[in-house]
Amino acid sequence: MRKLALHWQILIAIVLAAIVGSIVKHFTTETFAPGWLGVSFVSVFEFIGAIFLNALKMIIVPLITSSIVVGVAGIGSGGNIGALGIRTLLFYAVTTLAAILIGLIAINVMTPGYVDGRPAGDILSLEAPANDISERIEGRGAGDVVELFKRLVPPNIVMAAAEGQMLGLIFFSILFGYFMTTLSHDYADPLFKFWNGVFNVMMHMTEFIMKFAPIGVFALIAAVIAETGFAAARPLANFALAVLAALLLHSLITLPLLLRFIGRVKPFATMRAMSPALLTAFSTSSSSATLPVTMDTVEEKVGVSNQVSSFVLPLGATVNMNGTALYECAAAMFLAQAYGLELSFGVQFTIVTIALVTSIGVAGVPSASLVAIAIILAAVGLPVEAIGVLLVFDRVLDMCRTSVNVWGDACCATIIARLRGEKTNVAIDAR
Repeated sequence: MRKLALHWQILIAIVLAAIVGSIVKHFTTETFAPGWLGVSFVSVFEFIGAIFLNALKMIIVPLITSSIVVGVAGIGSGGNIGALGIRTLLFYAVTTLAAILIGLIAINVMTPGYVDGRPAGDILSLEAPANDISERIEGRGAGDVVELFKRLVPPNIVMAAAEGQMLGLIFFSILFGYFMTTLSHDYADPLFKFWNGVFNVMMHMTEFIMKFAPIGVFALIAAVIAETGFAAARPLANFALAVLAALLLHSLITLPLLLRFIGRVKPFATMRAMSPALLTAFSTSSSSATLPVTMDTVEEKVGVSNQVSSFVLPLGATVNMNGTALYECAAAMFLAQAYGLELSFGVQFTIVTIALVTSIGVAGVPSASLVAIAIILAAVGLPVEAIGVLLVFDRVLDMCRTSVNVWGDACCATIIARLRGEKTNVAIDAR
């Protein structure tokens, strides 16, 4: 019997959570509150949801560290650091930053975290007192930006990992991965195999945890609906629309403009050629799983050489996450609005910076960006537990942002190939 795809399992879980949550809410408002062995159903839902969120937080340190070490070491091996590597990394940094800024603007303009001019925290059942959060964020501005760069170099890397100071861990991982490439093969090869093994184990652990996503989503959504009813759907739907609008702006305007004026290719002809890979990315929500299709499509239909695609695309599947970075920033801003917080320029700059850095280490598997969102929330003083409300539309948005990730990789490969003088099938002067 064919196994039901994960996204269908999650969608079914959301529907069941809506039904069960509404039933529990109905009886809770009547003469008695239903429960099991003296414990209310809401408490049971919250317990299961907390276990799922803890499992996501548990894998943050090893997943981010191993991913970045392997990615950086892969760039430096085989003489790849050169003009090709510099151009590729520059393109990825510029487009990711552009995506983040678009997401930031979309959330600031559309303000999905407010309903009828009031913060949606109560509607979303976000329990942390807003005053406590305000105290943690109050005063964060230009000085906090300086503090952000200070945290890049922690005095104790183990303590930094234990305290969740991921920026220092990311910086250490980048340095470690780079200096691995300066060693002789006798020393470098065992280290690379070790970290690559850790990375693959963490990928499997992430996939394993995500198998329980339908249960976690059911519990989290059922608890919210049991406490607030369906009113929570409105701000979440507004947030989803804001993210989709930002993703469309980036994929249909920013990237095509770069293709047209820098790569000198036909943007929408390139998009049509890439449609098999984009549809695969949309259905699997995994840029890593889509990589073979992406490479085949870029080489066969777009006309990029294997020399370029074999370097640019695997690297992009690791470090180039335009859609993911956009979503991370938008999610943090949305939750801040829901708590009724007015974030200063300094705090927003911090969110942009962390989203740019953490997107490098996001695994190319479904919903892995939730791990990076947890890092951003902790860094700016917001409760990590708040990401639970994002799970309602996360799967659909994950499918969309993964497609944008793959589209960004393909655009980079095409532009780099054109800058190297290659003749592609989608060039403006092609016949």
